[in-house]
Amino acid sequence: MTTRSNGEQHHGPPSYQQRRPHYGSAPYGGGSASFRGCCCCIFLMLTFLVLLALAVALVVVLVVKPRKPQFDLNQVSVQYLLVTPPSSAASAGTVAAAVPAAAYLSLNITLLFTAVNPNKVGIRYGPTAFDVMYHGVPLGVAAVPGFEQPAHSTRLLQTRVIVDRFNVLQADAQDLVRDAAISDRVDLRITGDVGAKILVLGFSSPKVQVSVDCAIAISPRRQSLTYKQCGVDGLSV
Repeated sequence: MTTRSNGEQHHGPPSYQQRRPHYGSAPYGGGSASFRGCCCCIFLMLTFLVLLALAVALVVVLVVKPRKPQFDLNQVSVQYLLVTPPSSAASAGTVAAAVPAAAYLSLNITLLFTAVNPNKVGIRYGPTAFDVMYHGVPLGVAAVPGFEQPAHSTRLLQTRVIVDRFNVLQADAQDLVRDAAISDRVDLRITGDVGAKILVLGFSSPKVQVSVDCAIAISPRRQSLTYKQCGVDGLSV
């Protein structure tokens, strides 16, 4: 035992509890900071990738300058169009005066479509079905399979619509018989949507849609096309 000048007494060396350092929660605080740094790095990396993708897309758009493809009905060939009222022995005057309960329409036409790709890259078209209608009533479907088209090219696509004795009822039957027997003109509508994707470096763009909406008129007596109108331009034949 030693005696200090101030009267305090010191009993040997300090205990273990007094010498041991107190770390507290330092390890846990360091782990939290490391986790936040990792999350920050991941966020910065994702932001960089998004900006890089946007930059690449912008460069592609500026270089390629994609334009909407053109898809039009170019030609209609009539093999036959027959309209048969319930009583085929009726005269033209009788048919005009009577109100038939039904009429049968048989149709065989060939449609020739033109696909134009004005772009510097290729285009992939999906399969398309065009409806052939009379007064809004679907008569048949013209199917066009999907295909790919090179840059700066034009392609002709042919399909056929065959309708065998389609039963047109009531008011539409009356109009159909009158149009065929009196006016010698049967008006049909061909409509459908064509889906296309632009191909750039093996990747495809979001789908763009090209609408086809054409009105045609067929003469049952001459068995030929007399009128075709697609969009704003009309063509009389």
